Amino acid sequence: MSAQPPESSVRQGYWRRNLRLVATLLAVWFAVSFGAGILLVDVLDRVRIPGTGLKLGFWMAQQGSIVVFVVLIFVYARRMDRLERECGVDEERKRDEGGPR
Repeated sequence: MSAQPPESSVRQGYWRRNLRLVATLLAVWFAVSFGAGILLVDVLDRVRIPGTGLKLGFWMAQQGSIVVFVVLIFVYARRMDRLERECGVDEERKRDEGGPR
């Protein structure tokens, strides 16, 4: 058996970390949207949002999960930028090496 080249192990590590990040963020989104918007709605409805009078459970089901999703998009973009720099596959490096954009 031959050893894998270093580039292959870096690529595998990159994808493993990428998939772990995606799975984690999807789990957070699921917990917020399903948990807070459906399972815990009765408990959360006991709390009113100041200034609006809306019940927290209703707000989480209608708006909260969307807000969390948008925040998770920014978290994903930032974490992927960092991961790409660490693994040497970022856009700036490609541009500096004259590769395709």
